[in-house]
Amino acid sequence: MNSYEQDYFKAMKYEYPSRIPTEVSLLPATWAKYGEALEEIVIRYPTIFRGYVKGSYKHNIKPETYHEGEHIDVWGCVWSNIHDGMEAIVTHHPVPTRGAVRQLKAPEEDAGLPHGFMYLRLADLRGFEELMIDFAEEPPELQLLIDIVLEYNMRQLKIILENNKSKVLYFGDDLGMQDSLPISPDKWRKYLKPCYMKMYQYTHDHGRYVYMHSDGQIYPIIPDLIECGVNIINPQFRANGLDNLVKTCKGKVCVNLDLDRQMFPFCTPEDIDDHIREAVEKLGSPEGGLMLLAECAPDVPLENIEAICSSLEKYSLFFS
Repeated sequence: MNSYEQDYFKAMKYEYPSRIPTEVSLLPATWAKYGEALEEIVIRYPTIFRGYVKGSYKHNIKPETYHEGEHIDVWGCVWSNIHDGMEAIVTHHPVPTRGAVRQLKAPEEDAGLPHGFMYLRLADLRGFEELMIDFAEEPPELQLLIDIVLEYNMRQLKIILENNKSKVLYFGDDLGMQDSLPISPDKWRKYLKPCYMKMYQYTHDHGRYVYMHSDGQIYPIIPDLIECGVNIINPQFRANGLDNLVKTCKGKVCVNLDLDRQMFPFCTPEDIDDHIREAVEKLGSPEGGLMLLAECAPDVPLENIEAICSSLEKYSLFFS
């Protein structure tokens, strides 16, 4: 186990890491825009871009849906992409009616657990508006659809646990919108919490830890996610608010904080430094419980990407 991995587990377990684990995620479209100029920045920060090999960005393999065009997944959802290097969106939902739910069978193909494995999968199958009506009216088809998706996910999870020896399993499912959950916390607890509880407890039963990513505002249900077995939560700064994350997370669960990607394209390097310092001061502690993540889309200027890396490197040693 290298020094980063040691700090990662110490941060997760509140065992006094030597530095705050940090990461910068660069979208394929960001690499396509900046190329070698971006690589020069990456090479200057080996503690953030661990193991990066010069020139490797030219050979990165993008996920299928990051390519321009249309793609059909194993459930029959059609993904449309108009910008190579950015993620696609679902534009055709194969289960548009409740009658179609009753005819639905899970795919025979084992395609793993992609981002959006549970809640987003329901929305991709039904369409957002139809799914919201289902949650409002609570027809029997809603639970039937949830059961079908959950059964498939449990099959995928069993395969992953048999073949992936990683001590931390990644789960990603965007549960929130910009200013709220799409459904009430009570409805989430009734219909969706049991799904995450079953999957995460099964993961723990096999001696693994749970990393949970979610875009959007989720702080009202973070205590529930902790109860379900999340060991590391990856929430967005802007959608949740730092004070809400301090209240719901600090000392209770390790946070891999998704820094404010909505400010990165428009702010100054000084703003970035203030932002990261505030996050560390309020959410961090010498014991651990904090990691920092910054995602950079192609609209982030190079000087701001440099500033993000510089500030992350500096404040990763804040408690050392």
